[in-house]
Amino acid sequence: MLTLIQGASLYTPTYQGTKDVLLAGSKVIDIQSHIELETSTSVKKINACEYILAPGFVDSLVHITGGGGEAGFASRTPEMNLTDATLSGITTVIGALGTDSSSRTLSNLIAKAKGLKEQGLNVFCHTGSYHLPAKTLTGSITDDLMYIEEFVGVGEVAISDHRSSQPTTQQLAQLAAEAKVAGMLSGKSGIVSVHVGPQKSHLALLHEVANSTDINLCTFYPTHMNRNKALLDSGIQFCNAGGTIDFTASTTQYDLEHGEYSAAQALAYCINQGVNPAQLTISSDGHASLPIFDQQLNLVGLEIGKEDSLHHAFVQAVKEFNVSIEHALMAITSNPANVLGIEKGHISVNCDADLVLLDKNTLLPNYVWSNGILMVENSTPIVKGMFE
Repeated sequence: MLTLIQGASLYTPTYQGTKDVLLAGSKVIDIQSHIELETSTSVKKINACEYILAPGFVDSLVHITGGGGEAGFASRTPEMNLTDATLSGITTVIGALGTDSSSRTLSNLIAKAKGLKEQGLNVFCHTGSYHLPAKTLTGSITDDLMYIEEFVGVGEVAISDHRSSQPTTQQLAQLAAEAKVAGMLSGKSGIVSVHVGPQKSHLALLHEVANSTDINLCTFYPTHMNRNKALLDSGIQFCNAGGTIDFTASTTQYDLEHGEYSAAQALAYCINQGVNPAQLTISSDGHASLPIFDQQLNLVGLEIGKEDSLHHAFVQAVKEFNVSIEHALMAITSNPANVLGIEKGHISVNCDADLVLLDKNTLLPNYVWSNGILMVENSTPIVKGMFE
């Protein structure tokens, strides 16, 4: 069956005007100001005059198998369900391990990724976790990236955090070098996703690697960069040196009251400071634990990250912080896709039909397609996970 989306305000994510978009199978096959079909084939027509048509959102950090554990076994967070993503317009997720790489394993991560893919979602993963030496599935980072299709990079490796393995410059350089070469050999990005904690060392370790070796700063993709203004300002310096930084949409009221910038506020701040919007991304950190530590690093609270925070950050950026729709969409579509080296996050003829129709007024997702499969219609899930 063909699907004809008529009269949508098209953002690819750059604004293209009012367009008709034709879908067939898993692909976008035509984009024109007006498409007139003469065919006996069944055509589903959608009047999209009151909608924005945008690329499906790309969430570059999700703990699809759950995370947590900082408060013991009972604090391990649950796995992500399919509709946790799709109802928020997310059609691509990048799964990763975090603090716990003992009860959470890479084999479980890949199995979960394959299950979500069977249900229609696009899923990629990182090998490794917070700690070095990196845990792998095959015995090496190189083999993981070369022979396991879901793996695109390594991470999230923790720095500036008391939960990290306190990696040295040499350790991080060796990991980045192997990831880079593995990416070259496999035709993947080989990016190193870096969890940046709240300690005052900020991104110093990444700069030490770049200054003392042949590793480029662009090999690293630091996340949680909106923890506080000092870290955010160090992120601007990182961008000025050519890198890309990521803001975390999931947060707690405690953190916001103690200096954290919301992801939307951080995005607006960096753009206003002259950072190229193409170097800024937002991720949800969905299903991660959100531990709250006091000044002595004692755990005093624990909440859970949510995938819908990605959409909320997009709306807040546009409506409260006057970020343009284009720039806000770039942060959750084309920018993370470009960093990760995946063919997602844009709309063009022959691209994968990963699309979301957003209400022009509320910006709420109304229709969502993933690889041409209608996942959400009238804000109601058409496809659900097996146990939802």
